Amino acid sequence: MGTSGGDAGLILEMQTTPIIVQVVDQPVESTTIGDVIIGALGLTGALVLAAILMGGVLGGLLIAFKKLRARYNLEPVPDSEALRVTPGGTR
Repeated sequence: MGTSGGDAGLILEMQTTPIIVQVVDQPVESTTIGDVIIGALGLTGALVLAAILMGGVLGGLLIAFKKLRARYNLEPVPDSEALRVTPGGTR
C-alpha cells in the first residue's frame, strides 16, 4: 500500500517543474496613407450627413412654430411697440 521512493520523487518532480508557454502575437497590418484618407472622408461624410439632418429638423421645427403662431394669432409684440419707439426723431 505504500509507494516506493522512486515514485515519490517522480511525483514531486512533476509538481515543481514549471510549464512555459510562449504566446505568439498575430502580425500587425500596417496602416497606409490611403487607409487614413478613406477613414477621414468617412468621418467627414458622417458629420456632414448629421449636420444636414439636424439642420432639416431644426428648420422644420421653426417653420412649424411660425405656422402655428400665424394660425392662432400668437404673433409677438413688435420690438418698436414694446420699447415705445416712434418713427422719426424728436426735437
